Amino acid sequence: MSKRILVPSLIGLVVVGGGVGIAVGGFAMASTSSEPALKNSSARYVAPSGSGAGSLTFTADVSDDSGVRDLKVIAWPASSKLDPTEAELRHVDAAKCRSTSDETSRCTYTLRITKEEAAESAPGTWHISALATAKDGDTAFVPRATAFEFTR
Repeated sequence: MSKRILVPSLIGLVVVGGGVGIAVGGFAMASTSSEPALKNSSARYVAPSGSGAGSLTFTADVSDDSGVRDLKVIAWPASSKLDPTEAELRHVDAAKCRSTSDETSRCTYTLRITKEEAAESAPGTWHISALATAKDGDTAFVPRATAFEFTR
């Protein structure tokens, strides 16, 4: 598969949040901070056929109390042992995100796959890694957000 598939596909996020309470001069102040969260994620792969290209589509609902800035995605074959890192995902393609509320966006990443690219790619299980970034700068990295079967 082409380098653009190995380096820019998509997603899943873990909710990691916590509350912090601070008492200052008789006042109790509470704040909650949460990282972006991913729900309802799915991946769909359609192999190229006839004269038409195939595609990989990844969709997820991403939320954060500050809103969603972006979702970066990468697909990679399990047999490659690549295991992308959070730092590496900062430099891959982003999904298109559409706001569904002040805190949530529906993000979709679609990649066109030609017959030639499919022929050069490893068949079998592929993983999707994702990095969500909130408007306040918080991030959530999911190394194996979902998986799908790649066929030629």
